[in-house]
Amino acid sequence: MFQKLLIANRGEIAVRIIRACRDLGISPVAVFSSADRQALHVQLADEAYFIGEPPAVQSYLVIETILDAARKSGAEAIHPGYGFLSERAEFARAVEDAGLVFIGPSADSIELMGSKTNAREAALKAGAPIVPGTANKLADTADASDTASKVGYPVMLKASAGGGGKGMRIVRTAAELPSAFETASAEAQAAFGDPSVYIEKYIERPRHIEIQVVADKHGNIIHLGERECSIQRRHQKVIEECPSPLNDPQLRAKMGKAAVNIAKAANYYSVGTLEFLVDAQRDFYFLEMNTRLQVEHPVTELVTGVDLVREQIRIAAGEALTIKQEDVQWQGHAVECRVYAEDPEKNFLPSPGKITKLRTPSGPGVRDDSGVYEGWEVPLFYDPMISKLATYGANREEAINRMQRALREYYVGGIRTTIPFFQDILSDDEFRQGEIDTGFIARYFERRAVQRRQLQNELPDAEDVLSNEEIAAALVAAFDFARQQITPLANGMSTQTSKWKVAGRRATLGNR
Repeated sequence: MFQKLLIANRGEIAVRIIRACRDLGISPVAVFSSADRQALHVQLADEAYFIGEPPAVQSYLVIETILDAARKSGAEAIHPGYGFLSERAEFARAVEDAGLVFIGPSADSIELMGSKTNAREAALKAGAPIVPGTANKLADTADASDTASKVGYPVMLKASAGGGGKGMRIVRTAAELPSAFETASAEAQAAFGDPSVYIEKYIERPRHIEIQVVADKHGNIIHLGERECSIQRRHQKVIEECPSPLNDPQLRAKMGKAAVNIAKAANYYSVGTLEFLVDAQRDFYFLEMNTRLQVEHPVTELVTGVDLVREQIRIAAGEALTIKQEDVQWQGHAVECRVYAEDPEKNFLPSPGKITKLRTPSGPGVRDDSGVYEGWEVPLFYDPMISKLATYGANREEAINRMQRALREYYVGGIRTTIPFFQDILSDDEFRQGEIDTGFIARYFERRAVQRRQLQNELPDAEDVLSNEEIAAALVAAFDFARQQITPLANGMSTQTSKWKVAGRRATLGNR
């Protein structure tokens, strides 16, 4: 096992890796930009090295600077976390060329599966089903138009070199294709330095389900089941679950087998995730592979009891898996909410600034993977996620109820967060019933818009004469509402009340 490990990342994932290092008796080393000099991951590490100014291209993305920090510290290995350099084959090679160990898969596997078109070809060779479309990059608009007509509209244009919603466009008609192709290509170039895109058949209302795999360098590979990742905003996951509300052991076994076969075809070792779409008939199609640790890994850890970060480090050190496929069990249910420093009332604009007060939830079944603290200044330069809040229960209902309790306890002062947004989503009937797919949030906002329009029509005009009973009811409701706001404020709790909840209270008032 390693004596010292450098973490080439920041925030909550750096903190998570530091904790895994402590469990394994490894000395963790941090790196930081000038904006992160007082960050939590810097404070928790044994050593920390300055690597540049806040823009990632001047610090967290500079390979040679990170390698230099590793040399100075005497670290034997580098963990990339996720984001930044985690899926850059050139970084993995540079680490190995420097005589260090890269905590992740081989550079060849990253290169192969990092290209969405190459990954589709690998999946086909492994006998896994893929979404109908192109296996190769599109040459130009004419090629895209010809392919789309063969596949059949609607189609999805996707960046060949990346993910995360960048370079993606749904095209429903031939007339939309030329402009969509140009926009997707330009966005792909800006995000990944590669303008190439490919086409897939767009599946209406699919579920986005991924399979976690773990493989060592000795040929052993297993899967840890599925995560439901259908609750997405702008193609970015915001709520994840394990297992899926589908809760279908037969489907899990089929998808798990497909995931293992694809990983084997890529000569893969380390932890990795295979992403699939599942349609209304429960047919599944391979999308892509993430050759790194996933943001949503805590829900799998809670349900299977497997520490994925620790396994990732052990595998990199050359150790064999200690668990076989038949040993994996799925017990209970876990839900994760990605808490962002964003304002849901202003179209989720980033909300950087100083955290003036912080109270994190706790109690049975609650886990908060955070990289912030009270007094910390959330910088504008990086992804606005400040924590991953996960809850565990004996079943889905209990896990959701605990998440609602945890969100009520969670208070972040000084900035806006997505906590009120999650409180609303988890109270939604369709979500509670597990009736979810990748279009859920869009439909949710549409339903709320309809409710607000109905509310406006139902409220009495200002000049309407109210009875004494109606006036009394209005005063009681107003007092009730004020008390709900003042009491939590006195207790240091959040008063970030969402407009959807306010609309609901106003509807009650109008009906009185």
